[in-house]
Amino acid sequence: MASTHPVPKHKLTFRQIINMSFGFFGIQFGFALQNANVSRIFQTLGAEIDQIGFLWVAAPLTGLLVQPIIGYLSDRTWHSKWGRRRPFFFIGAVLASIALFLMPQSTMLWMAAVLLWVLDASINISMEPFRAFVGDKLISSQRTTGFATQTFFIGLGAVIASLLPYIFTNVFHVSNTAPDGQIGDSVKYSFYIGAFVFFVSVLWTVLTSDELPPENIEEWKLEK
Repeated sequence: MASTHPVPKHKLTFRQIINMSFGFFGIQFGFALQNANVSRIFQTLGAEIDQIGFLWVAAPLTGLLVQPIIGYLSDRTWHSKWGRRRPFFFIGAVLASIALFLMPQSTMLWMAAVLLWVLDASINISMEPFRAFVGDKLISSQRTTGFATQTFFIGLGAVIASLLPYIFTNVFHVSNTAPDGQIGDSVKYSFYIGAFVFFVSVLWTVLTSDELPPENIEEWKLEK
């Protein structure tokens, strides 16, 4: 049904703000695993030190291209069931989880480099609409709380993910070394857990949060 009147925003409970921000925990979990371990994976697969920087160029270039495109598309998306931002949360989470799972199984340098590009693009697909989610859902007096909650989950995800290989090695006594050309089990298990955490965290936000439709559907369609 077409809406001719703005849908008012309501003050959300703290639990609702946590639900809509929880996906950032998984996003940052995957991002931190990437930042902390991909260079090691490259070196394991034969990259020289002076090649590492070149291989990492894909990440900022991907963000530079993907973020404005996804922002543009999500602003012009509306689905009666999935809303505006959540389709992008979900698509990014699926692709990022697959890339996280496959990354430690890389057997050649080019494979790891391609997966880094896919992973970074997928993280950006999820992350960019999350930033707009606070403005979409929260009244002005709650936006500081919303951004602070996101920041909390960003920090928590980064700390846990960065420590995960260390925890596997020193607490659970999982091997941190492997034969030449192979990736250690502590890194492999960290990425497998990261794939699971990324997907489940974002899915939690997708399933527990709703979205408000554009203020005027017909006018929005004309503008689009």
